[in-house]
Amino acid sequence: MDIFIRAVQLLLSLSLLVILHEFGHFFFARLFKTRVEKFYLFFDPWFSLFKYKKGDTEYGIGWLPLGGYVKISGMIDESMDKEAMAEPAKPWEFRSKPAWQRLFIMIGGVLVNFIAAFFIYWMILYSWGESYIPIKSVTHGLAYHEVGKEIGLQDGDLVFKVDNFEVEESRDIARFILLEDGKELTVKRGDELIKISVPDDFDQTLMARGVKDFAIERFPVVVHDLMKGTVAEKAGLMAGDSLVSVNGESTAYYNDFAAALNKNISKEINLGYVRDDSLMYTNIEVPKSAKIGFYLVPAKNFFEIKTHKYGFWEACPKGIQKGIDTLIGYVKQLKLVFTKEGAKQVGGFVAIGKIFPKTWDWLAFWSTTALISVILAFMNILPIPALDGGHVLFLLYEIVTGRKPGDKFMEYAQITGMILLLGLLLFANGNDLFKLIKDFF
Repeated sequence: MDIFIRAVQLLLSLSLLVILHEFGHFFFARLFKTRVEKFYLFFDPWFSLFKYKKGDTEYGIGWLPLGGYVKISGMIDESMDKEAMAEPAKPWEFRSKPAWQRLFIMIGGVLVNFIAAFFIYWMILYSWGESYIPIKSVTHGLAYHEVGKEIGLQDGDLVFKVDNFEVEESRDIARFILLEDGKELTVKRGDELIKISVPDDFDQTLMARGVKDFAIERFPVVVHDLMKGTVAEKAGLMAGDSLVSVNGESTAYYNDFAAALNKNISKEINLGYVRDDSLMYTNIEVPKSAKIGFYLVPAKNFFEIKTHKYGFWEACPKGIQKGIDTLIGYVKQLKLVFTKEGAKQVGGFVAIGKIFPKTWDWLAFWSTTALISVILAFMNILPIPALDGGHVLFLLYEIVTGRKPGDKFMEYAQITGMILLLGLLLFANGNDLFKLIKDFF
C-alpha cells in the first residue's frame, strides 16, 4: 500500500508539472502565432491512449510515461521530421519567427515551472505557515547517526554552529556540512562548549552510508493513548506511562526505544516503564512491524515549536524567496554528483518516488511538487542539445552573431543530446534497480 500511495503521488505530481511545462511552450507559441501540431502528456510512439483535435492542435495522452511534449511546426525536435524541414518555411512555423520570439517559446516551459514553484510555496506558506523546532529549545539534546558518533558526537549533544553558520534546526547540521563544506562543529555537551573537527571526506561518507537523518531531536517515550487490540493494550500499559528500558537497557528516549524494538522483532522483551513514580515491568512480544501499539505524547509537549503564520500577500515574497533558496540549494548539491559517492546516489523514478511520504499528506505532496518543479526547470535550462537550454544556447548564438546554425548541425546536435539524455536516464534508473536488488538480497 505504501508503494501504491507513493506511486500515485509521483504520477500526479509529474503529470501536473509536465502539463505546466509544455503549456509554457504552447502559450508563447500561440502568442506569436506559431502553429502547435501536438500537445501531449507522456510520449506516444506508435499509438496514444487518448487524443482529440481542436483547431490545428492534437491534444492527447501517450502510453509511455517519460514526460510529455509539444510539437511545434518548423522546429527540429525529438520527432526528427526531416521532410517538413526540407520544405520552404511557412509564416506560421517556428523557423519563420524572429529569434527573440523563438527564444521566448523555448524558455516558456522553464519560466512556467519556476512560476509554479513560487506559487506553490506561496500557497503553502499562506495555508500552513512555517514550523520548526529551534535547536535551543531541544532540552534533551539530539540523537546522531553512527557516522556522527564516529567523528566524536554523542547522543545528547547540541550542535550550535557549523563553521560560522548558525544552526537554527537539526537538519541544518548535515546541510551545512554537505553544501557549505563545513569543517568544524561547535557543540554544547552538558555545560561545556567543545569543538569537533569534520574530516575532509565526510560528505562522501554521508552519501556512501545513505544517511538520511544525521541528527534528530530526542524526547521521552510517554504513552498518550493505546490502540485497541494491540500487544501494548494486552500488556496493561496505560496513558501516561513512561517507557524507560528494554531487557534491562535504558531506552529513555524514543530513538533508543525504536532501535531496541527493531533489534527484537518477533522476540519477547522485558519492558520497563514508570507509572506514578513507580518502576514497573512487563513482558511483550514485539510484532513484525516493530510497533507495539500506542500513540506518543505529541512532540510539542517537549519542545517549543516555532510557527509563523503569513497573510495572503505577506506569503507571496516569502514564497518567492523560498523558491530561490531551493534553487540555490539544489545547484550547490550538483557538485556532489561529480564525486564517486555522489554519482552512486543519482536516481530515477524510484528515487524521486521515495521523496514522497508513505501516507497521503497534502503539505508534503505540495512541498515535494514545488521542489521537483524547481529541479525540472533547472535541468531543462542546462545547455544540452535536446533540452530547452540547448535550443536557447543556439538562439543566443544566433542573436549575437546574426547567423542561424544550419539544419544539419541542429539535427546532429539533437541526436547527440537525445543519446546523452537516454544514457543519463538509463544510468539513473539503473542505480535504482541496483539498489532494489541489493536491498532485496
